[in-house]
Amino acid sequence: MDFLKRNLYQLLQKTIQTRPLVYLNGARQTGKSTLAQMFENSNYISFDSPFYSISAKSNPENFINKLPIDVLNIIDEIQTSKEIFPYLKIAIDKNRMKGKNSQLYLLTGSANLAALPSLSQALVGRMSVLTLFPLSTSEYYKTNFNFIEKLFDEDLFVKKFSDYNLLDAIVNATFPEIALDGAINRKQWFDDYLNTLLQRDIRGVDDIRNPDKILTLLAYITPRIGSLLNKASIQREVGLDFRTFEKYMGAIMKTFIISEIKPWAKPARIEKRFIRAPKIYFNDTNFMCYLMQRDIKEIYKNDAITMGHIFENFAAAEIIKNASSLVDVKVSVFAPEGKEVDFAIERPNGDTIGIEVKLDANLSQKDFNNLYNMRTMLGEKFKKGIVLYTGMDIIPMGDRVWALPASYLWDNT
Repeated sequence: MDFLKRNLYQLLQKTIQTRPLVYLNGARQTGKSTLAQMFENSNYISFDSPFYSISAKSNPENFINKLPIDVLNIIDEIQTSKEIFPYLKIAIDKNRMKGKNSQLYLLTGSANLAALPSLSQALVGRMSVLTLFPLSTSEYYKTNFNFIEKLFDEDLFVKKFSDYNLLDAIVNATFPEIALDGAINRKQWFDDYLNTLLQRDIRGVDDIRNPDKILTLLAYITPRIGSLLNKASIQREVGLDFRTFEKYMGAIMKTFIISEIKPWAKPARIEKRFIRAPKIYFNDTNFMCYLMQRDIKEIYKNDAITMGHIFENFAAAEIIKNASSLVDVKVSVFAPEGKEVDFAIERPNGDTIGIEVKLDANLSQKDFNNLYNMRTMLGEKFKKGIVLYTGMDIIPMGDRVWALPASYLWDNT
């Protein structure tokens, strides 16, 4: 199987060179182990091996002390052996006293930091955290550029893109193994993936005793993708009390099944009422379709409404993936009452890009009204507003507002 260059590699390499410990997390099967093993002068250990895991659990201090020095020690699936965390702290502090404060440890795990409080507590101030998501379209098509960075740093011009296959892009912006091997039966692959999530990963992060209820919760969430999240409504329909609902939602996010995009933080100078509800999206659109028990090709042909939700989730996942390899952007929902913009991408200085998503090859002026409102509210901090659509042309629609083809996400020509 071919290996694809990952856009996170450069940021991961730079972070390793400047920090004593880096925690690379992300969903199972996103390629964390493959990415970690690309670094030379390293010692790779996986706690998937029972020998290493038993050794670390039985005598964690000795295990850490016996790791080789002067190499990058890579420890895979760290969440299975939490006993070593305090001893990693001691080892880092000893190395600091010797003047070595970088390139010591690279940890990987299939649970995010919120699921490992003992890790964050033990290593506060000593650790950087990065997240690897499934393949983006630019990674799959091997163009390997970051469209968010490009939107901020480059001007747009009137242009016609080549014809493209949107369905092909969505189908292959997924887990590396199934994107790179067309012979794999995807339904069977996702059957196995879901079983591992429910019986191993989700059980592990929050002591979930009834993982099948997670599947019921996911079934209710799926048709609400792209809508502002009404937790009380979902809680009632699924039949969970508030505490259990929050615990289950937390487990879904801690294992990277979904991401929550929070509402935009309104400056005091803007005297508008903003909706405070977040949105949630699946980090893998193909997994979402699997949970719907629908064939995406059939949806594309026959169900425009559902395909609109799928296209928005695809765009959200692309934004999340590209933002993860940048250190200076925040993604949020820009939602003044009645004039919501799907996504706001903001730099620390307040420079902001607004993105609307439309499953349509033909747009009208009204499709841009919410972006015009956003431009008025943000003034000079509004750098660009775009409607991502299924046409082929970059078209200006007023000052700093554009129609942009979906292929801009991966086509760097």
